[in-house]
Amino acid sequence: MKKLVFENFGLKISAVLFSILLWFFVTSRGQSEISLEIPLEFTKIATGFGIVNSTVKTVDVSIRGQERLIKNLKPSDVRVSIDLSKAKKGEFTYYINKDDIKLPYAMTVTNISPSSVKVKLDETVTKKITVTPLISGAPGEGFSVKSITVEPGFVLIHGFKSDIRRISELRTEMIDITGLTKTTVQEADIDTGGANIKLDASTVKVKIDIIRRRR
Repeated sequence: MKKLVFENFGLKISAVLFSILLWFFVTSRGQSEISLEIPLEFTKIATGFGIVNSTVKTVDVSIRGQERLIKNLKPSDVRVSIDLSKAKKGEFTYYINKDDIKLPYAMTVTNISPSSVKVKLDETVTKKITVTPLISGAPGEGFSVKSITVEPGFVLIHGFKSDIRRISELRTEMIDITGLTKTTVQEADIDTGGANIKLDASTVKVKIDIIRRRR
């Protein structure tokens, strides 16, 4: 039996190697490669945190597979996502590997660029802020402003802790009362001053109570 195993051993090894090479040749035929720019997604962000910024918005992914499949591949068929379930406050580097990329069946990733991303996280908070109306001009001759009221007088703002802690009040857009001779109610937009915040209401109603001056 042993003699049969080792008989023509060199030829048998050569046959095995030839079979392996033939398999690689057959399977590699019709193969093609494509590079796609894929939006980078962030998943499982812990409650109470948000992404302030990231150094990478898209990732170039090189993908190899059967030519008939590759030619129909679209960026929407591929997903690149980073799991932030264990992320903490601050800026950290996260590496992008093949396990972070979801591909259609029978395709493989050959290259990822860039291979890492810096992500900065901060706490998200909610704060109640007073709304102050901005008024310009003057009522008509013989009239004056008795009072100005805002409804609602405050709004809830949502955003990163580092941004919200600097905000003590919000103001409306400018309301012109030039020539007014009677009480009026105007809807006014709230001016965020470019702050990176969200409001639970974007407008308020401003009541300008106009009275005739006594002579």
